[in-house]
Amino acid sequence: MQIIGSSVARIDGVSKVCGKAEYVDDIFVRHMLHAKLLRSTIANGRVRRIDTAKAGTLPGVEAVVTFEDVPFHTFPTAGHPYSTDPKHQDVADRHLLTGRVRLWGDEIAAVVAADELTAEKALRLIDVEYEEYSPILNGEDALQENALEIHAGTKNIIKKTGYQLGNLEQAFAEADYILEGDYKTSVVQHCAMENHSAFAYVDATGRIVICSSTQIPHICRRIVGQALGIPWGKVRVIKPAVGGGFGSKQDVVVEPLAAFLSTKVNGRPVKLELSREETFIATRTRHAMNYWLKSGVKKDGTLLARQARIISVNGAYASHGHSIGAKCSGTVRVQYKQKAVECEVTTVYTNMPAAGAMRGYGIPQVIFALECHMEDLARAIGMDPLEFRLKNFHEPGFVDPLNGVKAHTSGLWECVEKGRKLIRWDEQKAANRNQTGPKRRGIGAACFYYGTATWPVGLELAGARIVLNQDGSVQLQVGATEIGQGSDTVFAQMTAEILGIPLDWVHVVSVQDTDITPFDTGSYASRQTYVSGGAVKKAAEEIKAKILERCRLMTDIPIHSLDIADGWVIYKQSRERLKSLESIALDSYYNLAAAAPITADVSYQARTNAFAYGCTFVEVEVDIPTGKVDVLQIYNIHDSGKIINPDLATGQVHGGVSMALGYALYEQMLFDPKSGKPLNNNLLDYKLMTAADTPKIGVAFVETDDPTAPFGNKALGEPPAISAAPAIRNAVLDATGVAINELPLNPQRLFERFKAAGLIEQEECCHV
Repeated sequence: MQIIGSSVARIDGVSKVCGKAEYVDDIFVRHMLHAKLLRSTIANGRVRRIDTAKAGTLPGVEAVVTFEDVPFHTFPTAGHPYSTDPKHQDVADRHLLTGRVRLWGDEIAAVVAADELTAEKALRLIDVEYEEYSPILNGEDALQENALEIHAGTKNIIKKTGYQLGNLEQAFAEADYILEGDYKTSVVQHCAMENHSAFAYVDATGRIVICSSTQIPHICRRIVGQALGIPWGKVRVIKPAVGGGFGSKQDVVVEPLAAFLSTKVNGRPVKLELSREETFIATRTRHAMNYWLKSGVKKDGTLLARQARIISVNGAYASHGHSIGAKCSGTVRVQYKQKAVECEVTTVYTNMPAAGAMRGYGIPQVIFALECHMEDLARAIGMDPLEFRLKNFHEPGFVDPLNGVKAHTSGLWECVEKGRKLIRWDEQKAANRNQTGPKRRGIGAACFYYGTATWPVGLELAGARIVLNQDGSVQLQVGATEIGQGSDTVFAQMTAEILGIPLDWVHVVSVQDTDITPFDTGSYASRQTYVSGGAVKKAAEEIKAKILERCRLMTDIPIHSLDIADGWVIYKQSRERLKSLESIALDSYYNLAAAAPITADVSYQARTNAFAYGCTFVEVEVDIPTGKVDVLQIYNIHDSGKIINPDLATGQVHGGVSMALGYALYEQMLFDPKSGKPLNNNLLDYKLMTAADTPKIGVAFVETDDPTAPFGNKALGEPPAISAAPAIRNAVLDATGVAINELPLNPQRLFERFKAAGLIEQEECCHV
């Protein structure tokens, strides 16, 4: 039965389309109270005085809590697995509420009331007096010698790391050409459809129960315990359907405070739901990063040496801390071959919203810098940019010299060749030469690599439980969280494939509950089909072995002669049916002499990684007088190993490319440089792609078979969001000859650069 590789329909598709899927906001419990947060109206300073007397006497208000009422100790919020090594643990720099304000909108007090309207009214009755300091809004200012410390004792540096491989001085001396470049990316927001929301209550046993839209229920449990200073076993987390996360829900944002507030109202349920405006400033963003790159090449295109300096702007709190910047630095050495490489990355605090995980985990930023730089190098030595890249790719079998991860498979050459044909690279290049006029066309390309999962930096552990039901169907429970990416469907396919049963015989329990769900670190790092898929495969193989053993006991036929197909145990050679799974299941449950229900409960730890590869090819038309860029064609090509479900995979690519287009052309959070106040933290002023703005997205795959994966599969969830931005930038360069090294490539920025380059005359400016 060939289910792996087939485009079966999503098992949760009907429930979501029909509105039957239950999200946090669809779940109601008796006596629910509502919490609202008082947020600072400065970006940097201290609360000098806070008066809650009027708010506390408002009818309907159950509790008013300020930063003076919460536990003194700090806690981390990042959704990383716990480490018993203190040096490998996340930075604990958060309080439930704070009197030391570090960003506009920092949480200084909370009101719990009978309804949201009353809670909001009470917030307006709280009187606050601040001691205000000048905000620090960029990495350069944060690193000034006399800069005010946002967190005491840090000098505004979360961490700084670096490495050098090879003889850099000698490698540069051998180069025929040396190029330096500066590149910059901006702060953007995840903008998932569902805002962050959770409610918490204390159950009859005194344990805290939290229902949350989280990507990481088991990690959330631990962090809530740390935040409240209680044993982790006193916390239970339930994750219903999730309306998107993209990494923003890989941080524990609202759950600890919701849990704490419940304890302040005698354990009654307290719901804390953020507004859309709050999600922009109080959840997580994509890191803005500054890059300086210096590379040396030979005339024949051989890349010899590279230096990189990276500043990762982390915002007011550490969140995932230095891990994202460190992952960027790894890409500098892994993306292309070079005789010598040196990289230094510094992650800094600023008075901006905290940056954390976002689809691609820093790789979209570093690939923007690297692929723009590679394009500039190719132009500098007069070489076709595709040939230049192809010449410098690592071969399959490459081993990262610092962490030992091996690239067992790579289809990157095939991806580039496929993209070249789809975009008609040579013909388009020839057609676009010597263009004049206000509208010009160009084509561009960019490549990427992406590690699947986090080993060896992070723990990769997943659990799965399969139970054979009385009718021969199976129940599948996984700790891995379905957040819209289709993982539950893929796990069902894996189970059905191994067990030889129809897909609709696999009943996936989609709600995770830390009391009963197998342990899994969560949904992130494009790890689920690779790591959690390993757990599902292990559990399914164990169940299959137990079914065949039960059949042996019933028939005396040796196991090596048996297999399962279409819900029947069969003779392996002749395919003759012997026993239905239903009959075997009934015997296992009700045999008077030897009843033993058939189950498997396993854990799987991945101690490997797999490199996914790919590229984007794009054709653009640039309206020079207005700075508007239209994407005419775009192709996103991937080596993600074996494709488990082609339609789901194509959907992942469409979604990721759409996010990347917004990142490249429109999206950027803006802040008042004097006050640090966000200027566009809403969906009216923050410019997202709409369906009408989205071009037709071409998708292609080059399938390899990675030996470390459960089914030969590699990462696909995040890679589609990586390479479109530099491909578009390179296409704009091809069309206009102007290199734009900062995102987004919006009309204002392009207009200014085109004018400075002499492409727009003063007369044209007056007519725009």
